[in-house]
Amino acid sequence: MDRETFQRAAALSDALAARWFAPVSAAMQEFSISTPARQAAFIAQIRHESGGFTQLVESFDYAPAALAIFSRIPASLREYLGRHPDETTVPAARQQEIANLAYGGRYGNGDAWSGDGWRYRGRDLKQITFFDNYLACGRALGVDLIANPDLLATDDTLAARSANWFWTSHGCNEAADSGDFAKTTRIINGPAMNQQAKRETYWVSAKETLGLA
Repeated sequence: MDRETFQRAAALSDALAARWFAPVSAAMQEFSISTPARQAAFIAQIRHESGGFTQLVESFDYAPAALAIFSRIPASLREYLGRHPDETTVPAARQQEIANLAYGGRYGNGDAWSGDGWRYRGRDLKQITFFDNYLACGRALGVDLIANPDLLATDDTLAARSANWFWTSHGCNEAADSGDFAKTTRIINGPAMNQQAKRETYWVSAKETLGLA
């Protein structure tokens, strides 16, 4: 895949294509995302997860009603934690509270008071989340992501490699080979299938660019 094809498949500006083509293409080669079917599915999912290759850190800037997606945040706290009518964004302190409640006590994270939910919130092009995933990813890539989780948001090469590592190590290549795009969403996002219709639109576009449609 050349840079122009990557740019069209991911619907990127010239600047974003220049930034991401080299690290993403190298990581796809490293992790065997090497066929048009695999590349189309990967690009579509990563395009969605990263807000069009622009967001490397998960945001917790939610309106109160939207906090319902986090089952661990009680309904009684959503009005307080969510974005207030006089706010343009949720302040950082409350975003930390949201992350710690939502992600505390799971997948290697300590409880909500430990701060692990915020510390190991989503980062990289795929939004790697939770202590256990940071640990496994760091071991695979040869970096200490437990001590330095922000590396996934500040180093574009690592942000691309970690996303590709997750994809390949969790069976997304095999799902893409069989054309089961919905399965790649379940692997990446869980059973909620968040915004699946939008993801599929990106997939169709990437497939057309890569000659699969």
